[in-house]
Amino acid sequence: MNDQGRSLTVRDQIQMALAIADSTLLKSLLTHCLPPIANSAHIGTVTSEVGIPVKDQPSADGILRYEAVRCVLAESSPSAHNSYNRGWPQSDKDLARITQHESEMHTLVQNLSLAPAIALLTNAGFQQDQIQDILRLPHYAWHKSWWYAIDPDGNFTIPFLRCIRTFHYPDGTLTLQYKDFFDQIKPDCFTCLPQKILIVIRSHPQGFAETLQQINRQREGLGIQKAVLVCDGVSELEIQAFTKQTISLYPAENLMLPIQANCAHCGRHECPMNHQLDSPVVMCRGFLTESEFIG
Repeated sequence: MNDQGRSLTVRDQIQMALAIADSTLLKSLLTHCLPPIANSAHIGTVTSEVGIPVKDQPSADGILRYEAVRCVLAESSPSAHNSYNRGWPQSDKDLARITQHESEMHTLVQNLSLAPAIALLTNAGFQQDQIQDILRLPHYAWHKSWWYAIDPDGNFTIPFLRCIRTFHYPDGTLTLQYKDFFDQIKPDCFTCLPQKILIVIRSHPQGFAETLQQINRQREGLGIQKAVLVCDGVSELEIQAFTKQTISLYPAENLMLPIQANCAHCGRHECPMNHQLDSPVVMCRGFLTESEFIG
């Protein structure tokens, strides 16, 4: 097993890390790449896939799927309220202005049982007493709450009013519907929008043009616009070139799995423990033999 771990390629190690990683590591791909894909506060659930088939092309290394938080309940997000308290209605005139437009009716869930409905409202930020109020509404009555939308740059917008109603059915299921009253820009979802990010692992000595062609072919084949390139040893010029092509960069070493290490035979000469016969290091994310070292 140890020999097998040492013989794994960089791509194998990173793909396994993506396959077994927890949400913290997956979120790191989105928040600690250059430039960042999203703010950690605006990321919901994150999942990953590896070895994605692409028609007439080599498989893509991976895809991240995440929920981009686009609307937050004002009461559940003090930071949002504090950062945009100047937009809060101060008079009836202000209230009329920021609720002058009405959205169409949206069906949030239909014929859903009670437990998942409670979970959905809890995840949206409602307190238990508010959830009970929503679930016990008389027929065609509305529960009103104030929300903030988050624009693509991560800024909170002017608050909007959301009205939610509940329909109950004899089989114990329920339907939740909502509509929004807003100033100018209509909220584009209830809380989150699904997003996909292409993950590409750069192989050395793959050049800039070859890497870019690979990413563009896979973006087109998978219908994904944003990409994160996992790599090491990138020059300043390459960083500028990749980011201009809407490609974010992420250090490969941050996704390496720890494997049994022998510092005496490691190819990473920049490490202070390199070639130390008495090194106490047993497991290491960066260990590579001289033959595997990619520089």
